[in-house]
Amino acid sequence: MSLYRNWSFLLLLVLNIYAVGGVNLTASDSADTRKQSSFLSPAAAVVLVNSPVFKTPDVDSLFSLNLLSSFPEDLEISNYCSELLHIFGQRYVSYVNCLVTASRPVKVCQKCFANYGSLIEIYKNISSDQMGPGNTSCRDSLLRSDRLMLIYLLYSNLEGIWGKSSCANCITKEFKSLTNDTVYYMNAVNQTLTCFEKYQQGNHTELCKSCKSTYKDLNELYSRMETNHTMCIDIEDAMNVTRRLWSKNFNCSFPREETVPVIAVSSFMLFLPIIFYLSSFLHSEQKKRKLIHPKRAKSYNTLMNIQDKLS
Repeated sequence: MSLYRNWSFLLLLVLNIYAVGGVNLTASDSADTRKQSSFLSPAAAVVLVNSPVFKTPDVDSLFSLNLLSSFPEDLEISNYCSELLHIFGQRYVSYVNCLVTASRPVKVCQKCFANYGSLIEIYKNISSDQMGPGNTSCRDSLLRSDRLMLIYLLYSNLEGIWGKSSCANCITKEFKSLTNDTVYYMNAVNQTLTCFEKYQQGNHTELCKSCKSTYKDLNELYSRMETNHTMCIDIEDAMNVTRRLWSKNFNCSFPREETVPVIAVSSFMLFLPIIFYLSSFLHSEQKKRKLIHPKRAKSYNTLMNIQDKLS
């Protein structure tokens, strides 16, 4: 027992000495680190604080990330450029919100052209070479000051949406109003949908019969606008919805007039080989007759001449 107690006492003594040495070592390392950090810049001190290798829990709180947001005054943008950037952000958000609300059914050209016009106006001011107040230009400081060029990238995305929607075909210049063709087409769509609503509760056969002329006129108008390239995504989507209601929901249909010439041409092409072979056969029979009769006549005359000479 005495031997066991002696070994236990020695083991506890060694563990206590190791613990004290570790604490002193950590304290000395912290002191050295603190001394080194005094010769570093604030940014390096922040990196040292966040480093997984160097642990300095007692670094002064003045070395915070908030100090990194301050730059020299000559690198900051002017108040004029800052105001343009603020206005751009407001109009950008306004246009995006309009696109989201007008995405279904698609009415992005009808409802959002004013917001897009305002966005273009402020972007032209930002990207212009003209000097603002204090002889300052915001193009370099806002558009070209970094590799990402975030303002230009944001604007290009919205410009791409406007171009893919072909909204320029439905909006007048300077984004003042809808074109006359667009207004006329939308009125025709509203008349067709009103007719659908009037007869959709009853028998759909009555709807197909009563709304046939209105729906037919709308299709003809759409075809003309498609040929003239005067339609945008709003018109395409409105026509697709109307056609879906007519054919799928109400099971209506009507013969298209252009199918008549197609059937006539197809029938002619079908019977063309028969006509060709029949004409060839008749022409060959007539040619045989023309060739046979002269030969017989010539042989008969020759025979008569021979008989006359012999006689």
